[in-house]
Amino acid sequence: MARARIDEHTGRDAVRAVLDGTAERTDLAMAVRYLLQALAEASPGRSVEVRVPPFGAVQAVDGPRHTRGTPPNVVELDAETFVAIATGSLVWGEAASAGRVHASGARSDLSGLFPLQY
Repeated sequence: MARARIDEHTGRDAVRAVLDGTAERTDLAMAVRYLLQALAEASPGRSVEVRVPPFGAVQAVDGPRHTRGTPPNVVELDAETFVAIATGSLVWGEAASAGRVHASGARSDLSGLFPLQY
């Protein structure tokens, strides 16, 4: 069963709370899920798995489809880093250089997809 779509009002409110420093854990979780949803919509596909534990994961980026086992292209980052990159308050390259982005696979450089339009 597909996940329920997060409406823009709810998602943007959660992102705003995270960015202004007033977010609770539930706001952070909602912001991450909303931005993951935006990422999957902006770059549909199944060649890269983007993980933001413990809040969510999506498959995105057009290309060879992954079906079993460990995906060949994986990006994993913590929630705060993901929100910062997705909203443009942190640049992908800076986060990667600082060890805040864990990426593997030939298609795992997602720098061209950020910041997201949400």
